[in-house]
Amino acid sequence: MSLLRLLHVDDEADIREIAAFSLELDPEIAVTSAASGDAALEVLRAGAAIDVVLLDVMMPGMDGPETLRRLRETAGCEAIPVIFMTARAQEGELDRYRALGALDVIIKPFDPMTLAQQVRAVLAGAGQ
Repeated sequence: MSLLRLLHVDDEADIREIAAFSLELDPEIAVTSAASGDAALEVLRAGAAIDVVLLDVMMPGMDGPETLRRLRETAGCEAIPVIFMTARAQEGELDRYRALGALDVIIKPFDPMTLAQQVRAVLAGAGQ
């Protein structure tokens, strides 16, 4: 396996910390964290090499769907795979997030012991 460079975006510091810890249980995942959609876009515009974005849906200011829309408008970021994370897990909402262009949705609360496997499974299912 090659190194997977993941950008995790969540406005809650404790969730960013738990996610980073759990994702890095996989030694082939390198995590960069961002506390907002604006911060995530700055990381990407600065030229960070990112293979996948794990993006919280509900954030103050710029939410996940708006962050995804702006990411798709950013040169060089149009094709970066995005996986949403949310506690809002009704099927209609999940379908809407996928229709926006997300590969899939990981439901919160997530299992820290399997988060890395979930991300890899989504990417494998999408042929990434």
